[in-house]
Amino acid sequence: MAQYCAALYGHVETEEERVDHLVKLRELQDETHGFVAFIPLAFHPDNTALSHIPKPTGYADLRNIAVSRLLLDNFEHIKAYWIMLSPSIAQIALRFGANDLDGTVVEEKIYHDAGAKTSEFTPRNELERLIRAAGRVPVERDTLYHPVDRSKMPPLPPPTRPDLVSLTLNV
Repeated sequence: MAQYCAALYGHVETEEERVDHLVKLRELQDETHGFVAFIPLAFHPDNTALSHIPKPTGYADLRNIAVSRLLLDNFEHIKAYWIMLSPSIAQIALRFGANDLDGTVVEEKIYHDAGAKTSEFTPRNELERLIRAAGRVPVERDTLYHPVDRSKMPPLPPPTRPDLVSLTLNV
């Protein structure tokens, strides 16, 4: 069964420990081929016992994406989780090794309870615009990264909130 894996960064670990974690993930992927994507997750210290630790910077976020892409070349997908990074940093991350913005988020609580200031929702057309402006092509996909062709699917029932769109864009 294909799985996602993630690593939290920017709290108490050293850079050496981050690299060691990525090397272990790489070795496990070589052995099992069981991961479909890697998700680097920045620590948000607000509203935690570690609130005295500074938040990772945009530079640190992009460096983590780039190092992840270099070390995890056996992973087909690296996520730039826009709701954690911000849409702007996630867009730049598409040029630093990420190839997934994870657009299906409709309401996110974990990062926002910890102090994230990003929107809890970004419209599909805005995600597509960000992807195209980064020189990439948006592709709607399922959780296993198979492209979705909506023209071959039955119509969806009307949404309970017409402003919400469930979408994951792989670029």
